Amino acid sequence: MNEKTKRGSAEPVFKAFIYVALITLAVLIIVPVAWVFLASVKQNSEFYGNPWTLPAGFYWQNFVDAWNAASMGSYMLNSAVVTALSLALLLVVALPAAYCLSRFQFRGRKLLNTCFMAGLFINVNYIVVPIFLMLKDGDAFLKSFLGNAFLLNNIFVLAVVYASTALPFTVYLLSGYFATLPHDFEEAAYIDGAGYGSTMVRIIFPMAQPSIITIILFNFLSFWNEYIISMTLMSSAKGQKTLPVGLLNLMQAQQSSAEYGILYAGLVLVMLPTLILYICVQKKLTQGMTVGGLKG
Repeated sequence: MNEKTKRGSAEPVFKAFIYVALITLAVLIIVPVAWVFLASVKQNSEFYGNPWTLPAGFYWQNFVDAWNAASMGSYMLNSAVVTALSLALLLVVALPAAYCLSRFQFRGRKLLNTCFMAGLFINVNYIVVPIFLMLKDGDAFLKSFLGNAFLLNNIFVLAVVYASTALPFTVYLLSGYFATLPHDFEEAAYIDGAGYGSTMVRIIFPMAQPSIITIILFNFLSFWNEYIISMTLMSSAKGQKTLPVGLLNLMQAQQSSAEYGILYAGLVLVMLPTLILYICVQKKLTQGMTVGGLKG
């Protein structure tokens, strides 16, 4: 039996293994998510029987109670504001930075690339305490001179911290994609009299749309689900906590009162925006990840 025959006989076994692995992974992901959605429409009495039984009906009051009584609505609004501000700040800084680093040669370019690459290996959770201490000292300085402190318990400052911590990954991904784009369009724009800024905005950014959508989605998921930084920097803010922090408070409150339906309704409110966003941009996400990994 030659090598080609052996390879042909092993191919069906390999495909079967891949299919089994993918199906198993899909079941491990889909079943818990579906269970949470079903549990969110159950009445509280249904949780004391078999947890795998289907709900007797759709008890939508759980979502109403989670939105109003548990203040999940205000927490979701805070998360939406922080996420939108963070993404806006991140794109304003990361897009021009990635464009310059990938398309131009200048002094200090290698050092900047090295710094951004080094930032990929820093876990944000490890530097939360130094960030908190820096902002605390800054508040003490501002209070002594201005009589008012605003660095801690401030949604805008939280958005700045989010955008700063996501900058290395974003610049790295965008630079890899920008490097694959041909220079012909830029040269044609320069001949027509366009400047660097207009060329970047009108030519490069539309061509890099898949990569931009990819980093928006990844950072949206990161900012929306972030817990540790928000809990640390917004510890004393009343009514300004983000959704993950509010969800933890809901979990602690509902565990003591045994209102499990409201708890799972809160979980659904956290998951639903991310699922909807992923479904809407799934094709662009795949395209951005595959093309961004190529080198031209």
